[in-house]
Amino acid sequence: MRKPTLNRRALLAGLGCTAAASPWLTPVTFASGTWENRLVVIILRGGMDGLDALRPYGDRDFAGLRGRADQAQPEAGQDLDGFFALNPALAGLMPLWAAGELGFAHAVSTPYRDKRSHFDGQDVLEAGGAGLDGTLRDGWLNRLLQSYPAVHSETAYAVGRGDMLLLKGAASVANWSPEAGLYGLTPQGLRLAEGLMEEDPLFAAAFGEALALSAQSRRMGAGDEALQGEAVMRAMSDSAGAASKGGGHLQIAGFAASKLAGPARIAAFSLNGWDTHANQSRTLAPPLTRLAEVILEMQSTLGAHIWGKTAVVALTEFGRTARLNGNGGSDHGTGGLMVLAGGALRGGRVWSDWPGLSEAALYERRDVMPTRDVRAFSGWLMRDLFGLEKSFIERTVFPGLEMGADPGLVG
Repeated sequence: MRKPTLNRRALLAGLGCTAAASPWLTPVTFASGTWENRLVVIILRGGMDGLDALRPYGDRDFAGLRGRADQAQPEAGQDLDGFFALNPALAGLMPLWAAGELGFAHAVSTPYRDKRSHFDGQDVLEAGGAGLDGTLRDGWLNRLLQSYPAVHSETAYAVGRGDMLLLKGAASVANWSPEAGLYGLTPQGLRLAEGLMEEDPLFAAAFGEALALSAQSRRMGAGDEALQGEAVMRAMSDSAGAASKGGGHLQIAGFAASKLAGPARIAAFSLNGWDTHANQSRTLAPPLTRLAEVILEMQSTLGAHIWGKTAVVALTEFGRTARLNGNGGSDHGTGGLMVLAGGALRGGRVWSDWPGLSEAALYERRDVMPTRDVRAFSGWLMRDLFGLEKSFIERTVFPGLEMGADPGLVG
């Protein structure tokens, strides 16, 4: 059997789809400050399909989109407001909706358009700028912290890649990540495996899903860098077989909540599994379930008092195509969905200037048309939680942003 080989360019290209969506490569990051309110930012790496997560069944064109007919038939307990319905995997969050502690912003995006690269999209999302011109080398949360001299870091250590761009910058923050063995393959093995799969996005997506669910402690020796085809197949099989033993996302959520119950005021981390190029009816449910479990774990661990001062916002780098592809999945798109939760939220609402789903209403006749910037919602959230001036947010945190009308996120 001819073994595949890699060069540096091929390896870097291969990293663009799956490694960009890996929670084990991104530690939880914290910052503490003088505020009483708490903010949790969750990056959903891989591009979540907002149309499937929060289904606009009330739009008459939704059922007519290829692959969406079943999604346009909400089951009992999924309907939110007569127009939008939750994906069944998020049904566990319905009590939060009823309590006004859950909300969504639909048809939103960063300014990133058309190229649809995970890394580029995530860089725009985390840097908070209008594009990839290189002028912003720090993250928008760190720019917030740089302006407050009372901010100090909280220290913790574990295996991880390093700071998230979201919180990288001059302000001091602390990092933590769960034990690397929790997710199986070593970073070297992951990088090589992803490179081998660069020409097959369906295989890469399946591999990413298996690894995201895996909780095994696979140990590899010094020859990790030489890992080739058969070994990758065995690693994938082992990881998939251990899928039912997952739980790293709950470890992350519990640890984050334990810090926020103390001096920490801001936490940021990522969740994987959103790059659903095939069999989306099956592959989207696990990450949605993990997201719901993370939110509920944080609510439980924080307790009613701290939860009442907390806002959680989940963001993704871009949406997905309005129509499903021939493999029953969706491809990289534009307009997407923000998920917001927390006792500080004025929820029970979907914030959306809904653009419609007719052929003419779609962006480039393929994607949900974005009608508002995710940075605007993030900016208003920080204004309400931390008392920031709107001009400061538009000038420093998100340079060049026009926040527009206040959506009233915090009650």
